[in-house]
Amino acid sequence: MATSISPFKFNTHDVPRRAGEMREFFLEIDDHEPLGFDVISIPDYEPIDIELRLESVAEGILATGRIQAEAIGECTRCLDPVEISIDESFQDLFLYEEDPRQKRSKKGSPANEELDDSDEVKTMEGEFIDLEPSVRDAIILNLPLNPLCDPDCPGLCPTCGVKWSELPDDHAHEVTDIRWSGLEGWKSPRN
Repeated sequence: MATSISPFKFNTHDVPRRAGEMREFFLEIDDHEPLGFDVISIPDYEPIDIELRLESVAEGILATGRIQAEAIGECTRCLDPVEISIDESFQDLFLYEEDPRQKRSKKGSPANEELDDSDEVKTMEGEFIDLEPSVRDAIILNLPLNPLCDPDCPGLCPTCGVKWSELPDDHAHEVTDIRWSGLEGWKSPRN
């Protein structure tokens, strides 16, 4: 069974491994999983455009990217469709893969320092870098948890489910206490 390469894996072969070298690329990712939440996300059919700048530094490749896409979802108040333009950026350092033949134990070397769980180190896989975590974080961390079609959206009437904007100003429902519903047909003997 053949496995497909992630569309977010990028080959850095064209970027020389000399500090100071830089190349720019434009990526259009058409084949991806939906990115976001149930209520709003970038669907799998919506392209993600990435302007990518790769710079060689002593430790690896510094990737700087600008992401543009359209997130589609629904208003959390009235359930109308919502579209939000995504324009976010990221910057991550991808360390060169360590060659086992070149390992040296230098005390105090940054490569040998202990990293705690909060440090996220991204390492290249050969000449490939995986942009998916960077892109996913830039998008998801900036999507609204409660998207609205309009900041002043009044939402839906909780009783009939019709949009408040489509109802008359005097719209109201008779409130009946269900605890007294058994007595509705009962009449007083004086009547």
